[in-house]
Amino acid sequence: MTPAAYQKCINPACGATYGVEEVIVACRRCGSLVDVEYDWGKLPAIKSLDGFEHRWSTKGIGVEGRLDFSGVWRFRELLPFCRNEDDIITIGEGRTCLQQADLLAKQLGMNPGKLLLQYEGLNPSGSFKDNGMTAAFTHAKMVGARKVACASTGNTSASLAMFAGLAQMQGIVFIGSGKIAFGKLSQALDYGALTLQIQGDFDDCLRRIRQIAVDVPALGIYLMNSVNPFRLEGQKSIMYRVLEALNWQSPDWVIVPGGNLGNCSAFGKAFAELKALGLVKKIPRLAVINASGANTLNELVSRRGLKWNGGAFDASVVQKLYAAMDESHYRPHTVASAIEIGRPVNLPKALRALAVMDGLTREVSDDEILEHRAMVARWGFGCEPASAASVAGLHKLLDEQTIGRDETVVCILTGHELKDPNVTVKYHTGIDMKAVQDLAPRSEPTGKLSNRPIPVEDDLMAIIRALGEDPQKLSAMGQGGLR
Repeated sequence: MTPAAYQKCINPACGATYGVEEVIVACRRCGSLVDVEYDWGKLPAIKSLDGFEHRWSTKGIGVEGRLDFSGVWRFRELLPFCRNEDDIITIGEGRTCLQQADLLAKQLGMNPGKLLLQYEGLNPSGSFKDNGMTAAFTHAKMVGARKVACASTGNTSASLAMFAGLAQMQGIVFIGSGKIAFGKLSQALDYGALTLQIQGDFDDCLRRIRQIAVDVPALGIYLMNSVNPFRLEGQKSIMYRVLEALNWQSPDWVIVPGGNLGNCSAFGKAFAELKALGLVKKIPRLAVINASGANTLNELVSRRGLKWNGGAFDASVVQKLYAAMDESHYRPHTVASAIEIGRPVNLPKALRALAVMDGLTREVSDDEILEHRAMVARWGFGCEPASAASVAGLHKLLDEQTIGRDETVVCILTGHELKDPNVTVKYHTGIDMKAVQDLAPRSEPTGKLSNRPIPVEDDLMAIIRALGEDPQKLSAMGQGGLR
């Protein structure tokens, strides 16, 4: 184990520390979340960030090449919790790109060069989760884990199942009833995970998986949800890659969807560490975007005024909201299934990230998510619905004039378009693919950018008309027209 790495309670009033070799998901003294921390004075100094650039060119051969090939572990000096590099579990995750999305920027009224899309759908399992899983599985191997488990709305299960197969560990996935996209469920099944469908939603699944992992230690199950602090260590690397693509200059804004709040928490930790190490001069502002049907963070921050307050945040505000949710039998509901979470486990760390990055929160409707998902596909990258919440949130902040049209903005696209193809097909055609086998009636698509397939007879003239051409006009053109 690395002597300079340890785990620490994030509650300043407690501050209990634990060895990096311990498996904990909460402080044993006060129950708060924990961080992975480093005594940077005991580690080799990192003089500048541009020293990481040369690792892009390695071929993946040998130990060094294998680690450099990873978009997470090529920054290993910034997450140095693993001393034995042979323990690192990697599949080449994190080789993602930052797209200058000028066509999409034009649609939003932004100036060219100012909107950038960080496309995490290029990860091996198709989502940002691989960044965290490589770090968490590395820790699991360090501590000798044999069984790993998670609750999931889809992406976590897919990533866990893939890495579990690679690490030769048993993967166990808890999903809620009807709360997972087929594109994601198919991955968990295909990679061989034991998949249990619980009668409940994600919050119920997470409660049960934490109970099993913590209260029944004899099962030997290692928890892989983002309450695991090592998950967030890997997710820090998303910000390293953004900085790398921008020649190590911070953007003005980073906008990210908010579900279980692991990404925004990791981003805040990344920039707090980089600033403390003197490796960045400027910390970008953060915007976390909820879906209106799963808007816990925005409700607490924007409407009820909850703040980190140096770690002494008013927990009673959270408790009152959760009590009201219980009384009304509230269940989160959004087309963006990846962020359909009512009780985000990383809420305290998200509050801290908002403080570190001078952040704010907003929420967007399902209709806004669907329209902006279609816009991203038409003028940027195809992405899953949850990803589009970041772009819908940007549009809202532009309209509010909170973000200027000449500010540099990075929107995080968390997952691949094919993660939830049913949503895409329904948007464009009105067909619910989940109901096709029941011969459900087909409704007309209502999306502004809907692109419905056109039924055409097997007839040349009919096909020409479907292409928007006039067969008679083409015939009149003679040679080079219709022959």
